[in-house]
Amino acid sequence: MDPTDRKPVIAIMRPQGYMEGSRKLAESFGFEVVAIPMIELEAMKDEYFDTFTENVFSGRSDYVIFTSANGIDFTLEKIAEERRDEFIEALNSTKVIAIGPTTRKQLEKLGIDVMGMPGVYSSEGLVEFLCPDVKDKNIDTARSAYGSILLISGLRECGANVLETKVYTLTMPKGPLQEELITRSLRKEIDVFAFTSSMMVRSFFDQAGSMGAGEQIREVLAESLVAAIGIPTANTLKEYDVEVNVTPDEYTFKEILRVAKAALENK
Repeated sequence: MDPTDRKPVIAIMRPQGYMEGSRKLAESFGFEVVAIPMIELEAMKDEYFDTFTENVFSGRSDYVIFTSANGIDFTLEKIAEERRDEFIEALNSTKVIAIGPTTRKQLEKLGIDVMGMPGVYSSEGLVEFLCPDVKDKNIDTARSAYGSILLISGLRECGANVLETKVYTLTMPKGPLQEELITRSLRKEIDVFAFTSSMMVRSFFDQAGSMGAGEQIREVLAESLVAAIGIPTANTLKEYDVEVNVTPDEYTFKEILRVAKAALENK
C-alpha cells in the first residue's frame, strides 16, 4: 500500500456510550479510529433536584435549560416512570432552551418542544441569547457537575433567578485501555487528538503523568494535530502548554472532525 494512501488516525476519547456513533462518524470522514474513553458519565442526585422538579411540575419555571443530551436523560432517569409523561408535559408549558443541535434533537425525540437555541453553542452563547428576556424570570437548569459557572453567574447578572441541579458527573477511568492510549500516543501512532471537554484533557494528562510520560506526551502533541471542541477545552489544553491547531465555529463533534480533516488536507 502506498504510504500516501494511509488513513489519518484519530484518537476519540469520549465516554463509552458515545463511541459507536463517534467511530462511525469519524470513519465517514476518512479517519482510522482509536477509540478509548478518557472520561465516563455517572448519575448523581443533589439536594436541589426535588426543588427543580417541583418548579417544573408546578409551573414556577419560566425557562428550563438543558446543556447536553445527557442532562435530559439523567433527569428523566430520576423521575418515577409513571410521572415522566407528566413531567414532559410540564416542560412543554415552560420555555425549554437547548445549548445546541445535539441537545435539541434529543429533547425533540422525547416529545419536548424547544423554544430556542443560541447562535454560539456554549454557556456564554446561552447567556447572550437569553439575557434580554430573563430579568426577574425563574430559570432552572439540570446539567453536569462540571458545567461552566459562567452560565449561572451570567444569567444572575442579567437579573434572573437561577436554580441549578447537577444530575450527572464525570469520572476519569483508569486501566489497561487508558494506558494503551498513552503508549500508542508515545509510539506516534496517532495523527489527530480530538478533545471534547476540559475534563478529558485533565484525564489524558493525569494518565500520562501517572506513567511518567507527562513531558513526552506534550512533545507528541506538539507534533500532532490537536483539536479542541470549544474555547473552554482549548484554554485547558493551553494550561498544559499544548498548542491547539483547530477549534470549530460550531461546538459539535461532527464539526471537530470536519475542521480536523480540512487542516490535514491543507498541510
